[in-house]
Amino acid sequence: MTQATIFHNPRCSKSRQTLELLQQQGAEITVVEYLKDTPNAEELTRILSLLGLTARQLMRTKEEEYLALGLDNPALTEAELIAAMVATPKLIERPVVLANGQAAVGRPPENVLAIL
Repeated sequence: MTQATIFHNPRCSKSRQTLELLQQQGAEITVVEYLKDTPNAEELTRILSLLGLTARQLMRTKEEEYLALGLDNPALTEAELIAAMVATPKLIERPVVLANGQAAVGRPPENVLAIL
């Protein structure tokens, strides 16, 4: 049985659909409600590495906090962007699923099937 961890926001339809898909696939699921239990900078860096993405690529750039915090500044470092995501987890794209030493963003939910 595949073990999977989902960084989940229950208010997000894509996150709920991805969780349901994992359940349908029979995965043993650990649910992390990342708005309450935010990954630290080290964990977020590891997730980004598994995804093959930069911090900015995993950010929800349409959230008002993105502009309000000046995160559109191209001079910001990866560490500064990660720190902003840890401080304001609403900025983290969702859902993110970890399984079999890999990671996928569940947008669309079917993306996670590749790592199960």
